[in-house]
Amino acid sequence: MRAESLRGGLLIGVVLLVACGQQPQKPVTEPAVAISPPSVPRIEPTPIIEPLSPVGNHSPYRVAGDTYRVLARSEGYSETGLASWYGPKFHGKLTSNQEVYDMYAYSAAHKTLPLPSYARVTNLKNQRTVIVRINDRGPFVGERIIDLSYAAAQKLDMINDGVAEVEMRTLLPHDGVDMARPDVVSATFVYLQVGAFSMRDNALGLVRQLKTAGIESAQVLSGELSPGQPIHRVQIGPLESESVADQLSEKIVAMGLNQPKVVFQ
Repeated sequence: MRAESLRGGLLIGVVLLVACGQQPQKPVTEPAVAISPPSVPRIEPTPIIEPLSPVGNHSPYRVAGDTYRVLARSEGYSETGLASWYGPKFHGKLTSNQEVYDMYAYSAAHKTLPLPSYARVTNLKNQRTVIVRINDRGPFVGERIIDLSYAAAQKLDMINDGVAEVEMRTLLPHDGVDMARPDVVSATFVYLQVGAFSMRDNALGLVRQLKTAGIESAQVLSGELSPGQPIHRVQIGPLESESVADQLSEKIVAMGLNQPKVVFQ
């Protein structure tokens, strides 16, 4: 359990959530981006079947006096309303399902869809679309229905406006994402898996050790091996190539750690 402030210009209060905390709400616009983009271009996610996150799906939960119930399924969900976005102030912090927020990935926050879910979001002003993976809770400001990552908001050309009227529709693997679109083509990224733990604190400890050594892209990816059996993988990446992964592996072994495993995703 952890407590965090709501996103917004004013600090509304502190809310305790059983499963996970909510990120602070943001003003309508974010400050100028000061974080360098990754060397490996990001692509829109392709919907796949994923197990529900062991955290972030507690239901019901309360925020600022309002009660929210997480949907059992994402299939067939659609909604029209205001979208906002969040960026540098939250880059590198944990999302509601305890993944590391990456402002350059195509992700989003939603109040009631199960985590993770996938959705296609359309800017009704210019008809631009983007596919996002929903891994966070929010936004809890006014009538906003979805909070997009910086990359997703940029794709919809809504960075300067801060908010946009959108239509969102959830996607499942059989919904036939148009793979002919150049911004959705599949790609393989190279990662190093440095360890896997049943206890998250152990994984976080390894991430701190790696970051202290200057390996800033280390992160914890949490999931389940089987129902009730959590697994927390420590991965580094995405990396530019296998040769870069080999060089980094040598550095990690020199730190006294086990030989990392190369993972392609």
